Amino acid sequence: MYPAYQDTFFWLGDSMIANECFNCADPNAGLSLNEDRTAIKCYMGDTGLLVSHAFDENELAEEELYKQILHDRFSINEGMLFENAIAQCLVASGHKLFFYTHYDETKHRNDMDIDFILSNNSKMKPKLYSIEVKSGKRYTTDSLVLFLRKYHQRIGRAYIVHTKNLAVNSEIVCIPAYMAIFL
Repeated sequence: MYPAYQDTFFWLGDSMIANECFNCADPNAGLSLNEDRTAIKCYMGDTGLLVSHAFDENELAEEELYKQILHDRFSINEGMLFENAIAQCLVASGHKLFFYTHYDETKHRNDMDIDFILSNNSKMKPKLYSIEVKSGKRYTTDSLVLFLRKYHQRIGRAYIVHTKNLAVNSEIVCIPAYMAIFL
């Protein structure tokens, strides 16, 4: 018997073509208990394949396309590719992906958007790790700081995965992308 798939996203996830990332309505121990399956992000399981498919209408050979991207000569949404690569890395490390978003009714916009939330999988002292992915050289941490203030008792550590060197302060650890495998 084959399972009946009513939603394509779930089929893509089970086939490992895509990595599903569910909204966690209340970030707490047992992230799956609070997942909102109506809000989902879908990351490609293979970032290289994503790049190839996303730009296949261009007249560049694949090798030339990758060279232009690496040398910053091709206008693309690098944030999307960077976030996809980090999602792929986290899944390869055995994590189930969750994100958090909060809509502020008074401001009529999202005031908190956390790219990934992971659990430390501890039975005795469960804590969460909040992760923001930043591809640009300059960025803000407003959303992450708000999240830390609101859920400080639940958070074990907050991370920013970025393109710069390792930097540690009292609240946030900023790590280069190649270190994401250790999260």
